[in-house]
Amino acid sequence: MSPIRTGALGALALITLIGTAGCGGGGGDDGGGGGGEASPAKTFTLDLPADPGALDPQGSAVSALFGMTQFAYDNLVAVAEDGTILPHLASAWTVDGTTLTFDIKSGVTCADGTPFTAKTVVDNIAYVEDPKNKSPFLGVFIPAGATASASGSTVTVKLAAPAPFALNSFSNLPMVCDAGMKNRASLKAATNGTGPYVLTEAVPSDRYTYQLREGYTWGPGGATTAEKGMPAKVVVKIVANETTAANELLAGTVNAVQITGSDAARLAGAGLKFVGTQALIGQQWYNHAKGHATSDPAVRMALTQALDLKQLQVALTSGKGAPATQLAALEPTGCAGDSVTGHLPAFDATAAGATLDAAGWTKGADGVRAKDGKPLSASFIYDGALSSGGSAAAELAAAAWKAIGVDVTATQQNQTQLSGALFGTGDWDIAWAPVNVSTPDQIMPFVSGPATPKGTNFAAIDNDGYLAAATKAMGATGADGCKDWFAAEQALYESADLVPFANNVIPTFLKGAELSIVGSIVPTSIRMLG
Repeated sequence: MSPIRTGALGALALITLIGTAGCGGGGGDDGGGGGGEASPAKTFTLDLPADPGALDPQGSAVSALFGMTQFAYDNLVAVAEDGTILPHLASAWTVDGTTLTFDIKSGVTCADGTPFTAKTVVDNIAYVEDPKNKSPFLGVFIPAGATASASGSTVTVKLAAPAPFALNSFSNLPMVCDAGMKNRASLKAATNGTGPYVLTEAVPSDRYTYQLREGYTWGPGGATTAEKGMPAKVVVKIVANETTAANELLAGTVNAVQITGSDAARLAGAGLKFVGTQALIGQQWYNHAKGHATSDPAVRMALTQALDLKQLQVALTSGKGAPATQLAALEPTGCAGDSVTGHLPAFDATAAGATLDAAGWTKGADGVRAKDGKPLSASFIYDGALSSGGSAAAELAAAAWKAIGVDVTATQQNQTQLSGALFGTGDWDIAWAPVNVSTPDQIMPFVSGPATPKGTNFAAIDNDGYLAAATKAMGATGADGCKDWFAAEQALYESADLVPFANNVIPTFLKGAELSIVGSIVPTSIRMLG
């Protein structure tokens, strides 16, 4: 959940871009993005396209908040770029079936100076596990039904059922300190964690400022804040226009910008280096809830058959992307391979029309189909973070749907609006809202189980084939269940319940700094260059 853990999200769903896992790099070799020596502490400035909203780190997993959370909060363990589990707040851990233990490091302190203890971990887990708190992390980063207890510095977690990627899940759960646990309202515009930075200024829709903590020694893999070149201050600016953000980077007024559109070529041409994030950016959802035209399986199938997904992939990624390969696309991925190819309905506009004819949707004189006197209309919303490529691809899709007799209204929305529609109003039929996760179990709450508002299944998907295969996969350990996870995903594709169609490497361009991205920007990896 950049979500994007996105957000997810409330949901991890909109873990679209900053705040997603990734690795790699590329670009030019001028003095902008990398190379050079670490300089004395400076201010690191990052542009984000959307405001994170309330800052409670367990209250939302939208991409903007998920990424920002890492500056002020820590997790029990961390994941390295190669998938290795690293110590973070926990110095050691064990996994024995449905029992996990974590040994919490001594000397860890909160930003307010109080100690962080094993009991604090237990309280965090209990909070997320309590359904009344409506945390989107429940079932995504903490298996539902888990309980925890503390003995000295050891936390014991009992799972209600096997969880194949349990450690990966806990690497994404930010830990809140005691004062924040007691006063959740205080977390809306402030931070209370053990992380390497503390929030000192919050100006919604404008900027957020973080100050480096001295004496921080418990970062991922033993990282500290004493390293030369770590910025003394981090400023996160909210800049919705990608071209404006790119211009600020070129001018040197910011140090990092994630680019999804055509400005990437301009920045690469200027010789700026970047860190690349592999992401699933083309993902089509249908609203299965009653009262929506897309609750009809025939309509979902026809809408999918009408699309040339390869053409949409090229348009969305400006020809630089690739076909989708699986639902958990963020590296390091829990499963290697391709669950998509050969399992999506084939592009055939004639077949799409025939599917609608057979379901009783007949064309009228105006070219729009109707059934029982009700026109076949659909509200299509798509993420503005997909930039100009998203608009171009959306136009192609809308034209294809209108050609088969569907009255489509397409609307570009920012992440706040999109999240509000998906997890709030339900006022949508088709959505392009990439949900980016790294292990296949993390997507499960979004494609099964209770529908919104009781759960995170915002599309109200109910696919027996998916549930059967996913349930079997949950009984395996890690990659041992990948065959069944892929079978589960294929049940969704073949029924046209969900349509992934494009991957792309999203670059975070840098100037005057270098850093790593694993799940989000790793704060202790940032180095200012002189």
